[in-house]
Amino acid sequence: MNYGMIRYILGRILIVEAILLCLPVAVGLIYREPWFNIQAILLTIFILLAVGIPLSWKRPRKTAFFAREGYSIVALTWFLMSFFGSLPFVFGGTIPFPVDAFFETASGFSTTGASILTNVEALPHSIMFWRSFTHLIGGMGVLIFALAILPQVGADSVHLMKAESPGPSFGKIMSKVSQTARVLYIIYLSMTAVLIILLVLGGMPFFDSLLHAFGAAGTGGFSIKNSSVGFYDNSYIEVVLGVAMILFGVNFNVYFLLMMRQFKTAFKNEELRWYFGIIAVAIGLICLNVSSFYDNFAAMLKDVFFTVSSIITTTGFTTRDFDRWPLTSHVILLFLMFCGAMAGSTGGGIKVSRIAIYLKTSLQEVRHMISPNRILPIKFEGKVIDRDLLRGISFFFMTYMFFFSFCVLIVSIDAPNFVTALSAVAATLNNIGPGLDMVGPAGNYAQLSNLSKFTLSIAMIAGRLEIFPVLVLLTPRTWRRM
Repeated sequence: MNYGMIRYILGRILIVEAILLCLPVAVGLIYREPWFNIQAILLTIFILLAVGIPLSWKRPRKTAFFAREGYSIVALTWFLMSFFGSLPFVFGGTIPFPVDAFFETASGFSTTGASILTNVEALPHSIMFWRSFTHLIGGMGVLIFALAILPQVGADSVHLMKAESPGPSFGKIMSKVSQTARVLYIIYLSMTAVLIILLVLGGMPFFDSLLHAFGAAGTGGFSIKNSSVGFYDNSYIEVVLGVAMILFGVNFNVYFLLMMRQFKTAFKNEELRWYFGIIAVAIGLICLNVSSFYDNFAAMLKDVFFTVSSIITTTGFTTRDFDRWPLTSHVILLFLMFCGAMAGSTGGGIKVSRIAIYLKTSLQEVRHMISPNRILPIKFEGKVIDRDLLRGISFFFMTYMFFFSFCVLIVSIDAPNFVTALSAVAATLNNIGPGLDMVGPAGNYAQLSNLSKFTLSIAMIAGRLEIFPVLVLLTPRTWRRM
C-alpha cells in the first residue's frame, strides 16, 4: 500500500474542495447575506486548507500505485468531501445536526437528491448554491474533475478513473487519462451551459436556472423550491428539463463520437437503443395505467414523460406526486429505479448495459437448454462478451443484492413500514432521491433515525461508486503493507 501517494492525492483533493467553496462565498457577497453565513463557509475553507496543505506539501518519491490504492483513494475522497462539505451547514446552523448535514451533503455529491430539509426555500442563497453545486461536482466525478486539472497526479491515475466511473466499460475516449477527463468535462459543462440558457429563455430566474441545471446535469435532483420543479407550473421548463435529464443519462462516449462526427458509430450504440427503448415502453405502460386519472392527454403525457425521465436517470426532480398513481405504475417506476441510466453517464442505478446483458444471459441459458450442443456466445455492442467481463457483471449483481438487503435490514429497524424501508434504500443506493410512502415526492427523510440516515448516507456513496471501492476501503487486508 502506497500510503504516501494516498496522503498526497487526498490532500490535493481537499485543497480543490476549498477552492470550490469560494464560489458560494461569492454568491453570499452578491446577495449581501449576513456575515455569519459567509463566515461559516470561510471557516470550512480554512479547515480544508489546514488539513489539505500539510498532507500534499511534499510529493512522495514513490508515486506508483495500483488498483487497491485507487479504490481506497476514491472511497476516502467521497467520504472526506462529504464530511468537510457538510461543515457549512453545521457552522451556519441551517442543518445543525452533523448526521443530517452529512446525509444532505453525501446526497449532493453522490447526485442522489434525497433530503432531510422540510423548508428548502428558507436557506440562504450561498448555502442553496453549495447544496446544488455539489451535484455538478459529483455528477461527472470528483476525481475525474481533479484529473482534468491536476494531471501531475501520475500515470497510474487510470486506477482512479476506473474506480470512479460508473458502469462496465466497453471502450475509451483518449489514450491519456488526463485528456479523457478534460474532454468529458468540456462536454459536460458545455451541455450544462446550454441547459441554463434554455431555462432562462423559458422564464425561469437566472439563479434558479443555474441550480436546476446543476441538478439535471449531475442527475441529482436538488431543487430550491419545496414543491421541486412543480413550483413553476411551466410546460416548457418541464419538457426542457425532462429532455435534459435523458440526455445526461446517455454515455458520454456517444457525445464524443458525435463531436468527432462519427455519427454512424454513435447511433449504432446498442446500449443507447436499449435505453431509449426502456424509456418508451415505460412511458407507454404508465400512460395506460394512469389514463383514468387525467382528462387531458397532453398533460398526462407530460407528467409521465417527466417522471420516467427523472426516475430512470436517477435525478429525482418531481412535478406530480407519483405516490398517488396506481400500484402498477409504482412497480414500473421501481424497476426504473434499479435499472438506472447508461454506463459512463452521470446517472446511477445498475445501468442499462448490465440489465441488457442479464436479459441476454437468461435467454442464452434457455436456448442452451433447448440445444445443449450449440455454442451460443453472448454479444453486446457487436462484440462477444468475454468470461472475465461476464463474471464481473454477475459478481456485481450478487454484491449489489447482498448490500441492498443488508441496508434494508438496518433501515427496517425503525422504518414505519416495509414500503418505506425498501424504497428508501432503493432510492438512495440507486442515487434517485424520492422513494415511496413516507420518503415519497411529498415527503422526505427527516423523520428517519440517525442510524437509518447514516446507513443511507453510506448507501448513497456506495451506490455512486458501485459498491466495490467502499468494500475495498472497509477490508482490513487492503491496509496491510505488502
